[in-house]
Amino acid sequence: MSPELIEINRLSKAFNAHLPPVLKQITAQLAKGKICGLVGPDGSGKTTLLRLIAGLLLPTEGSVKVGGFDTVGEASEIHRMIGYMPQKFGLYEDLSVGQNLRLYADLRGVVGEDRKNSFEKLLKFTNLAPFTHRLAGRLSGGMKQKLGLACALIKKPALLLLDEPSVGVDPISRKELWQMVEELVKEGITVIWSTAYLDEAEKCGQVLLLNEGKLLYQGESRRLSEKLNGRVFKLTGATSQKRRLLIESLQLPEISDGVIQGKEIRLVIKAGALQPDLGTLKKNYPEIALEPAQPRFEDAFIDLLGGGPGGRSALAEATPKVASLKEEVIIADKLTKKFDHFIAANAVTFTVKKGEIFGLLGPNGAGKSTTFKMMCGLLKPTEGEATVGGFDLKKAPGKVRSKIGYMAQKFSLYGSLSVRQNLDFFSGIYHLAGHQRQEAVERMIKIFNLAPYSNTKAETLSLGFKQRLALSSSTMHHPEILFLDEPTSGVDPITRREFWLHINGLVEKGVTIMVTTHFMDEAEYCDRIALIYRSQIITIGTPDELKAASASSENHNPTLEDAFIRLIADYDRKHPL
Repeated sequence: MSPELIEINRLSKAFNAHLPPVLKQITAQLAKGKICGLVGPDGSGKTTLLRLIAGLLLPTEGSVKVGGFDTVGEASEIHRMIGYMPQKFGLYEDLSVGQNLRLYADLRGVVGEDRKNSFEKLLKFTNLAPFTHRLAGRLSGGMKQKLGLACALIKKPALLLLDEPSVGVDPISRKELWQMVEELVKEGITVIWSTAYLDEAEKCGQVLLLNEGKLLYQGESRRLSEKLNGRVFKLTGATSQKRRLLIESLQLPEISDGVIQGKEIRLVIKAGALQPDLGTLKKNYPEIALEPAQPRFEDAFIDLLGGGPGGRSALAEATPKVASLKEEVIIADKLTKKFDHFIAANAVTFTVKKGEIFGLLGPNGAGKSTTFKMMCGLLKPTEGEATVGGFDLKKAPGKVRSKIGYMAQKFSLYGSLSVRQNLDFFSGIYHLAGHQRQEAVERMIKIFNLAPYSNTKAETLSLGFKQRLALSSSTMHHPEILFLDEPTSGVDPITRREFWLHINGLVEKGVTIMVTTHFMDEAEYCDRIALIYRSQIITIGTPDELKAASASSENHNPTLEDAFIRLIADYDRKHPL
């Protein structure tokens, strides 16, 4: 019997005869009993490939076989042997956890003793047993993903297809999801895990890397990383000016990619280039030094796609320097928000300085978005005080909104309007008029490369371009303060780099930024971080201070993700429910 569970042969898929195919001549084999990571930029064809494997779409050319069954003529056989968890939450939000499980059991023909045993096992496996009567729409992001996984496993599948299951969930939930999937593999289940997190792809036994519908790489992630031996370095010695040094480093002709990583800057050298001369940089940063570093899968991924977006932000260059704000731009004093008897935010207190990136981190449902909405004047606090840009939120919410830009966690623009119509509408909301309004719209279309989509309905855009449109709409009036609620959730690493290039550039112009994120590598860009848990701030500090506070004899050099998990576990131990 063949060890390959899935055989893909010269597979192509086109949705429109007048447009390029979404997938082009894909040939791959996937072995049984392993986790295969499916990675690639936004719009690369990952979801289409999963749906073709599941027999939910028909190929334009080529074939897919699962367990020896062809997806065209034997799709019903394949449906019986797979579990599929789509990218968007596909369950019924107005049904409870238990009702969703019963519905999926009915659909899969799981009855009697098998149903009882399956429910008992899955509720224990996902830790959802205490929440069987809670409506699915009221679950946190991590709990929703666990419920989606449970429904996909109602009948034990031979193949489990997971389309970006960890998007929008916090590091603790992400770790729990990963552990659950590893347990499934031990039971002989084969898993294809589509992911935007490249540290997850690095854990997979096999990786398929897609770009623009083409298969660029198939094999072990470490094999791809090894191709960058001798081309990855860390730049040390500029802890207080990391953001500015990164921007300048990315403009060196030898540099392909760069990110902030803890106290250092991680740089990837272009293929064939010599080690960069730091002479120019050392004039402003005399303490810096270049040291070799071990390549990661993310380095190889970005390099294979042609490198990062560079060091120049057209958005920052078009933004005037902020000069009018006081030193403390944002002040929250014991902010509390209650919904009936539920306390969503409890005595939240912090200050943010002008030109600072201030991060709010925390598990799903901890109170981050509630705090954000109060600071933007979108939610009225039950108790406490807050000032933004010198204005009291309670007394002058309109003046506060004129100074800020706000990018919501969920896509909140008008899906039925085109890209240009959305920009035109928001320019009016921000009181831009006449030539100034037209200029702002054209500027954003140019900066975010929206021209090919200017007449496209926003709801039909890929996630990456939806996020670009959302960011452009929130910055077109040159706000002095910018609130970004998970701005890069679900987008690929190159788009994330592009966003942070703009964010770093805006801060250099004096813009003050509050941001939430579940990407811990992104949180390294923050000047300070507040960790919110159980509706309150449990600690505030720089990324390095949080990591130092979580160091232990078992882990002397924790990552920020390690720190996140450890600090919350310590709080639980000291404050049991």
